Amino acid sequence: MLRILPDRPHALHDLAATRALEQAAAAGLPEHTLMQRAGLATAQLALALAPHARKVWIVCGPGNNGGDGLEAALHLHNPTRQVTVTWLGNDTHVPPDARRSLERARSAGVCFADGPATALTERDLCIDALLGIGLAPGDASRPPPERWRALLHQLRAGPAPLLCVDVPSGLQTDTGAWAEGFAPGIPPGALCHTLSLLTLKPGLFTAQGRDAAGTVWLDRLGVSPEDARACAWLAGPPEHSPRPHASHKGSFGDVAIVGGEGLARRGMGMEGAALLAATAALHAGAGRVLVALLDGGALHAANSTPELMQRHFEALELGQLTVVCGCGGGEAVIEVLPPVLTQAARLVLDADALNAIARDTKLQTALAQRAAHGLPTILTPHPLEAARLLGCSAASVQADRLTAAHTLAQRFGCVCVLKGSGSIVAPPGEAPSFINPTGNARLATAGTGDVLAGMVGARLAAGDAPLAAARHAVFVHGRLADGWPGGTSLVASALACAPNFK
Repeated sequence: MLRILPDRPHALHDLAATRALEQAAAAGLPEHTLMQRAGLATAQLALALAPHARKVWIVCGPGNNGGDGLEAALHLHNPTRQVTVTWLGNDTHVPPDARRSLERARSAGVCFADGPATALTERDLCIDALLGIGLAPGDASRPPPERWRALLHQLRAGPAPLLCVDVPSGLQTDTGAWAEGFAPGIPPGALCHTLSLLTLKPGLFTAQGRDAAGTVWLDRLGVSPEDARACAWLAGPPEHSPRPHASHKGSFGDVAIVGGEGLARRGMGMEGAALLAATAALHAGAGRVLVALLDGGALHAANSTPELMQRHFEALELGQLTVVCGCGGGEAVIEVLPPVLTQAARLVLDADALNAIARDTKLQTALAQRAAHGLPTILTPHPLEAARLLGCSAASVQADRLTAAHTLAQRFGCVCVLKGSGSIVAPPGEAPSFINPTGNARLATAGTGDVLAGMVGARLAAGDAPLAAARHAVFVHGRLADGWPGGTSLVASALACAPNFK
């Protein structure tokens, strides 16, 4: 059994691949073997999480996930531990393996009841074995029975640790979105664990998945993985490449930040966004950082970093630069996008640059043509910006983040970083996407996206391929937030100056 940490990459398998692996494994084993292994693994993790538990409540669904829970109950049941099972099945409609586990649990004297035998505050451990991956895509729009919802609320609302078998019930395996009617009901800071069986599922690591799943564990049940069938990867840390001693500032490229609409234009000055991106690029190791504020503005000396070199946009040699365009760009960015899209040697598009492109088909065409000309591009949208580019709602993007990021990467022939919980880094073509495992809600503050754009630009300028540059910057950006000192506010200006070059 393995606890999933952001220390190395892991293959992720969608529902179809997991089902295929399960069927192939079951065909080569005696009947009921996988369910017995799953139940034993669940019981072992339960005891590791709550070794002194004396009151355990397990909600078991009518299918094979419920069978896993019944097997776990069999192993947890003993004279000193009160195990109560709420089984939601029907004796006349039980899958064969689950029926055998039901009979085994009943024969062992496991207590069955309609609800927990003790009050919420008296339970030591709860186990969710209601659905797992048994929620088919076609079921996601049908609300669950009211009793199921009530039981899930009880499981999640109490103070006892919650262990979910395979996937938290109601969470869609491939997307991390909640199915209709499965209100999360998980209090912030709740102690949740998920034991993923056979494979790791992408939905555990993006959208609502990270909050729902909590700490994720993997037990392959003795079945060898098939990484070739992975639909995506959970990203691991970037390799650290020491800088050669005989380096100079030209060794690591020039980054030009183009953004920061001035206050005079519309009464909404956004120079700070450009300054954040520039500062982040500088601290992420760019050789030189040039700042071209829009509307011909200039950084005030009291607020600037002396290492930054200011330029008028017209003075930039775009064909020699890695350009980060859009941070605080406002409406002014529209005027510079045509030359940026056609001339920039390497390009990171963020914020208002993406909004402007979403409104202009000519700019969209110019963006797509960059790939044909061999000019690398990275997009860094948040869900609403991605929705504007795709012509849909932000809710639609969040409902299937992997597909949204892949669609953008394909449409424009570039790497797409879809920001959010479990940021997606999607390359063009058929290669799998990466879900980033680092970061937390402390990044949900103004300016942290500008910092990320600057970090991506620095990696791209240093010679990283677009996919590697995006993966590196996104991972380190999140790792900085994960390691931020407790009790200290995470503000973008401090994040931009953090030692993020490793």
